[in-house]
Amino acid sequence: MITQPYRPVTYTIGSVSSGMYENQGMKGMQGMPAIQPMQGMQGMPAMTGMQGMPPQVSSGSPMTPTGAVIPTTTPVFEQSYIENIFRLNLGKVGTFYYTYENNKDWNAKVYKGVLEAAGRDHIIISDPVTGQRTVLLMIYFDYATFDEPLLYQYPGVIGNPVTARNYR
Repeated sequence: MITQPYRPVTYTIGSVSSGMYENQGMKGMQGMPAIQPMQGMQGMPAMTGMQGMPPQVSSGSPMTPTGAVIPTTTPVFEQSYIENIFRLNLGKVGTFYYTYENNKDWNAKVYKGVLEAAGRDHIIISDPVTGQRTVLLMIYFDYATFDEPLLYQYPGVIGNPVTARNYR
């Protein structure tokens, strides 16, 4: 087996080359003949590399038969996460149930107040009588109840009008 010393390889794509030795062009390995540019058909120029890069295509984008990408806009909607439901219902009075595991003083606690803000990992409620605000972490959140209808927007739907319902 013949061992040759390591030499970085240079690849040429179109007129752009990459590698350590850019001035060497398309030389062969030591002791091997150099690679010559491929000759084209009669009347066609010789191909020395890729003539162009393919277009960047985002997943699922349609293409024409000629290979052109048809740009599309992806609809952006809120997903049905609890913080988004809370954001749709800011200003409503709710009762929020929390469980704090391994707590000797109080394992479960109930908070009632006006929903003022909702983030990914917390909500802020306020007591309508005293005005005291409380930040509650969602990691301990169990469920919430409201005494009035809630706004809820399904993913992909522009909006849901509030309708009156007869509860029996």
